[in-house]
Amino acid sequence: MTEPVIRGPIRLVKGDITVMDTDAIVNPSNTSLILGAGVSGAIAARGGPSIQEEMSKLGGCPVGGAKWTTAGKLTARYVIHAVGPRMGEGEEDEKLRAATREALKRAEELNLATIAFPAISTGIFGFPLERCANDMFTAVLDHFNPGEPRSLTQVTFCLWDDEAFAIFARQLEEDTRP
Repeated sequence: MTEPVIRGPIRLVKGDITVMDTDAIVNPSNTSLILGAGVSGAIAARGGPSIQEEMSKLGGCPVGGAKWTTAGKLTARYVIHAVGPRMGEGEEDEKLRAATREALKRAEELNLATIAFPAISTGIFGFPLERCANDMFTAVLDHFNPGEPRSLTQVTFCLWDDEAFAIFARQLEEDTRP
């Protein structure tokens, strides 16, 4: 097993996000809020139909936005559904940072201490892993501005494979922001 990488509030692990023991996990969703393939499919399979039933009542979500549901049969208590960009739609970096910020806001509204993110938009949406890591780290580090009280104490990035883990670890190591 790959050892976790930790820097401040950010923790990187390799594994299955659906079994994370965090207050919430993030589902990289589509604007229709319909669980599909990849991480969404795994959440549907492990969490059960109640997650999709709740999502269907939310009325969709714009790119860069995030909404939450309870987590069905998952270990986490909540699933935060963040809608990242499709590669080629324009302004992808800002949209991914916005989706990350909005997911963090939902976690704060729920007074959560821990949250786990996948690499949003890097599956069928085609977003490059390096840019994803940079954009998501930027949003998370900006979220923890000094002097602002936060319920969140740890943000975990749960990455499925060796390649994604290595890219995120390298990006985190090379990042010079405090």
